[in-house]
Amino acid sequence: MKIDGIPNSPAVGLASAKPAAHDGEPFAKSLANSLSEVNELQSVADTKVEQLATGEIENVQDVVLAVAEADLSFRLVLEIRNRLVESYQEIMRLQV
Repeated sequence: MKIDGIPNSPAVGLASAKPAAHDGEPFAKSLANSLSEVNELQSVADTKVEQLATGEIENVQDVVLAVAEADLSFRLVLEIRNRLVESYQEIMRLQV
């Protein structure tokens, strides 16, 4: 998934994603796919930081961009998790 406004970005664009009911994909599967994309972005950022530290990469801008993309996608997934937990807690507080 891509974030609107950033061309050719592999970052996770969950905010612009359609609900699972519209595309036929179960929520759990789309969540798992998003988590794997975030994990891959984190791995790419870690690899680029290591390459910068060893001198294999000289372009600091690419490294900073990869780390920023990984950070943004992680924050988005963290916020989604927080909202899901908050929703669950709200449902548990309902009196039946």
